[in-house]
Amino acid sequence: MLKSKTDNSMLRALPSIDSLLKSEVARRLNVQIGAEKLASLARQVTAEIREKVKSKSFTATKGSTGNNGLRERLMKEAERRLVDLHLSQKATGLQRVINATGVVLHTNLGRAPLSQAAREAIDVASGYCTLEYDIASGGRGRRGARVEDLLVDLTGAEAALVVNNCAAAALLVLSTFARDGETIVSRGELVEIGGDFRMPDIMAQSGTRMIEVGTTNRTRLSDYRKAISDNTRLVMRVHTSNYRIVGFTKTPELTELAELAHANGLLLYEDAGSGALVDFKKFRIEGEPVIRESITAGADVVSFSGDKLLGGPQAGLIVGRKESIERMRSNPLYRALRADKLRLAALEATLEAYRRDERVLTQNLIAMSSDEIGKRAMKLINRFNKRSSRLELNTIDGESAVGGGSAPTSPLPTVLIAITDPARTPNEIEQDLRKWQTPIIVRILNDRVLIDLRTVAENEEAHLEKALESLSAR
Repeated sequence: MLKSKTDNSMLRALPSIDSLLKSEVARRLNVQIGAEKLASLARQVTAEIREKVKSKSFTATKGSTGNNGLRERLMKEAERRLVDLHLSQKATGLQRVINATGVVLHTNLGRAPLSQAAREAIDVASGYCTLEYDIASGGRGRRGARVEDLLVDLTGAEAALVVNNCAAAALLVLSTFARDGETIVSRGELVEIGGDFRMPDIMAQSGTRMIEVGTTNRTRLSDYRKAISDNTRLVMRVHTSNYRIVGFTKTPELTELAELAHANGLLLYEDAGSGALVDFKKFRIEGEPVIRESITAGADVVSFSGDKLLGGPQAGLIVGRKESIERMRSNPLYRALRADKLRLAALEATLEAYRRDERVLTQNLIAMSSDEIGKRAMKLINRFNKRSSRLELNTIDGESAVGGGSAPTSPLPTVLIAITDPARTPNEIEQDLRKWQTPIIVRILNDRVLIDLRTVAENEEAHLEKALESLSAR
């Protein structure tokens, strides 16, 4: 704390808002954020420094004596704080990152990365487009018609509908068919997933009464049969996406539930969650329901996500019997939940790839072998070692994750790059990489910073190496 100055003299030395706005730092920021926002930040900065001075918590650097020295010090502090405040607010906005965690469907980083075709489709749709316009007739068209047709072809369902996410899909289904009635669901399927989404909450919001049957680990067909009453509207099965119950377990087959529901004049609804349009067993992933198989097994309505295993944008996809789909389309709630043009454009491009029997980007990332990743890792390390020597980079065997609440029991073998630095802790390295010009998100395990190239595009490796070189040089 500066003892040679009184509080009043320090307050008199504070830079005015006007002088701060005329500084070189402020002039540079003005180009980026505009005069109005800059003035708001300047007022906030000067108020903060004034409070620091009043509370005697402002510390002057050695040599900051005399009015001019103190005034200069306070101005530099104000400029520094102005930049920090701008960066902290900018960081809350969407920005590109490099995902070096190895979690393919990283919920916090946007889940499935879109293919180039999907990105180009978004660009096309960002202007005027045929969202609800029929080129052939010149009249009004059906929103998302091509997407719905592709979903019908790919799942074997009679009809399809698209809303903005899977929770919205569940809400629409339950509100349409089970409001003021009862929905039977196994106690072991009352899931909670990321973002505090709980299936019982969605059911309560839809206006249906949830009837739990069975136990956490064992539910028999007879449990469902006993729960059916005059108030029952739906039999529901929920895919436990982000966890598995193993050991002494039992649950009816979907075909059995379909027979029971139909024999009692009820609909069978499956919330399939992850949205696998192909069998992921070929990618060493077990337990993910294939949507076509659910339709074949007799489910009347199936909902699933667009941004998980399907590899597209966030969306709630609903397929099933035509009569059921049309009832949901006519529900006023559908208009509030329907997908926008950018989502539909990316989804259409993604589904077109499935129609051509091509792998989408998500499948390529999941299918990548540990040998392939290991070769990339060694090449990167060799390139890095030729230019820098302070950081130590080594390869170790490890595991990637599918993520996004999918395949929790199917880790993916990988080769990791472990980073050590004699001058920095793992947390400091992680923070430096996270605050790089394009943030690099890594993970720390057993006091080592780990990079998994499974989720790093090859054209991102040069940027990663540049960041590591910068750390090594400091």
